[in-house]
Amino acid sequence: MTIRVLVADDQQIMREGLVALLGLVEDIEVVGDAGDGEQALALLAERGADIVLMDLRMPVLDGIEATRLITERFPGVAVLVLTTYADDDSIADALRAGARGYLTKEAGRAEIAAALRAAATGQSTFAPEVSQRLVAALTRQEPAKPHRPPDGLTAREAEVLTLIAQGRSNPQIASALFISEATVKTHINNAFAKIGARNRADATRYAYRAGLAAP
Repeated sequence: MTIRVLVADDQQIMREGLVALLGLVEDIEVVGDAGDGEQALALLAERGADIVLMDLRMPVLDGIEATRLITERFPGVAVLVLTTYADDDSIADALRAGARGYLTKEAGRAEIAAALRAAATGQSTFAPEVSQRLVAALTRQEPAKPHRPPDGLTAREAEVLTLIAQGRSNPQIASALFISEATVKTHINNAFAKIGARNRADATRYAYRAGLAAP
């Protein structure tokens, strides 16, 4: 199968180099080259292509917007980004716009050709540094949200139930939380009323069910 490719890059020397480079690959045919996103859309409508090899920073219509329009207007055409930029915003914007892969201009002929073949079969290819950024973004933890105790319990009442489930006595709970035994009794009475517990055994079962105590 011959893969028909349209090259879009605003730097003429880069564009001509890519056309010449891809012309050496047997199963790839370059059907045209464009200096901006608007030209790429016009050529795509006129000649068709399987894949657009897309730069991001271009005049008139940049690569992000061109990718979005190609995805909307030509859903059967894949966009493979080839750019100098590998920052988080550029990567995220390109993928949101519909790009199937993302390479940097450090890529050689073999890597570009392999990525084009992958894109033609619906697969995604990313430069190593792009993959690292994607993994970092996906594994980046958001600040933990404060946990709200169930059934209208206050945080202190939930703590008391947790300690009850651990088998702590009232004096032990008071010592652990640095409060008086009278205050412990008040928290227990309030918590029992909210959860419908009649005794410490009921409270313990509730604590395990509600995730306030670990098995």
